[in-house]
Amino acid sequence: MSVLSKVRKSSTPPRTEATLMRLGNLLLDEVFRSSPAGPIPKGKLRGTVLAFPGTRAAKPISVLARALMWQGKVVDADQASLKNLVSPLRLQTIKAALSTAESWVDDEPIVLIDYSRTSRVAHMVRDEIRLVGPGLYLGVVWLWHWRVGWFTLRQRGSK
Repeated sequence: MSVLSKVRKSSTPPRTEATLMRLGNLLLDEVFRSSPAGPIPKGKLRGTVLAFPGTRAAKPISVLARALMWQGKVVDADQASLKNLVSPLRLQTIKAALSTAESWVDDEPIVLIDYSRTSRVAHMVRDEIRLVGPGLYLGVVWLWHWRVGWFTLRQRGSK
């Protein structure tokens, strides 16, 4: 049975980072389009880079990216903003505003992570996330209006 068949026949959406990592770009797009925005997440979110999804390179790149570059995000619900956890020191930096909006993918609701007014470094970045499982968000990264990547965010306490 192909991965696409498994996704389509499953009555529940993929629930783990590992499952999403095994899907290629077209299937991730299908999962994203079929998922609800969900609530704006809260607290510390564990991040996973989904580079070259559906290939053998996805897992080692994800592990390397987490160790050296990006570990996730920390949400400040009172300020409707977040900061990224970056570097091996997990520095909280690169602020973004949080809101709900329409997706550039399909004009449906998303949780928007907007850097345009909060970051000099990442002002050209727009992240869109949707809830694909309990406490698990799938995100698409836009760079200057070009879709360039995928990531996940996992709320603490959800598996």
